[in-house]
Amino acid sequence: MRRLSRRGLAEGPRRGKPGGAIDRPPAGAYTLRMTEIEEKLAHLIRAVDDLSEVIARQDREIDWLRARVQILLEREAARQEDGEGSVTVGDTRPPHY
Repeated sequence: MRRLSRRGLAEGPRRGKPGGAIDRPPAGAYTLRMTEIEEKLAHLIRAVDDLSEVIARQDREIDWLRARVQILLEREAARQEDGEGSVTVGDTRPPHY
């Protein structure tokens, strides 16, 4: 069974080569793995930047649409105040008859 030493390192029987040596990947493997991680990080940073641009554009569009809806609401309220918004209901004949 392996125990942790005061430094937090595992002690006890080790797996690997006879004599307690541990199999470690060659130094080049660490460099290759680090390069892969850096590439993934670069892609993720690019994706975050792209998404940030999309969100900013959508925010501008939402602001424009809100302003447009407000204009339309004000226009409709003014039209209803003027009485132009009457609707023909049921059996009422339109005025051109």
